[in-house]
Amino acid sequence: MKPILEVEAVTGGYSRIQPVLHNLTFHVQPGEMVGLIGLNGAGKSTTIKHILGLMTPHQGEIRLKGQPLAESQEQYRKTFAYVPESPLLYEELTVREHLELTARAYGIDRSTYEQRSAPLLQQFQMDTLTDRLSSHLSKGMRQKVMIMCAFLVQPELYIIDEPFLGLDPLSMRSLLELMVDVKQSGAAILISSHILATIERYCDRFLVLHQGKLIASGDVGALREVAGMPAAAPLDDVFCDLVTRS
Repeated sequence: MKPILEVEAVTGGYSRIQPVLHNLTFHVQPGEMVGLIGLNGAGKSTTIKHILGLMTPHQGEIRLKGQPLAESQEQYRKTFAYVPESPLLYEELTVREHLELTARAYGIDRSTYEQRSAPLLQQFQMDTLTDRLSSHLSKGMRQKVMIMCAFLVQPELYIIDEPFLGLDPLSMRSLLELMVDVKQSGAAILISSHILATIERYCDRFLVLHQGKLIASGDVGALREVAGMPAAAPLDDVFCDLVTRS
């Protein structure tokens, strides 16, 4: 099975003199949830920006379904949906209008839109707020709109950056259940989060990024072996050991 996402020997950042990422290589397969973890400033957001096409690598290549961004920008961007750490909405659009705009952007017909949007609105307790302007929503509600827009699209790859910030416990559970569902349907997920105790239960593999370098990768068992820690050691402890020794 070919990977959905391939990051090959990528060096990049805001300056060629002082790159943030150094020879970064990893992949994400269909039906796989991969956790991108690291300290603040490790390069997680920079990695995501390169995958999204917002930054161009100094060296190396990023491919989605075997194609780089330059080969077909439209096809590349339709492969993924992105949930950012901070919700970015149009202040004068309602919740419903954000969902409808997303559907039109991805070529989703009206019938499919209604079929997908109704359960999402109900699942995230937003079905009574569809006509509310985004400027009148709390941060957590705005984050829910971003999440619903991403899952409305049903792409082949979900790129999710710190999604739990501002979410109430019920919405966190709803998001985790959705991620499990889409993974089982064959979609790939790349998720960045500091809440390691939560994603430890859901991710198939982890990428440990430190100072722009991939210092370890694999499932929790593989990371424990690299850290030389016992089989019962939680991901939090394993992660702290890996980054403090590097």
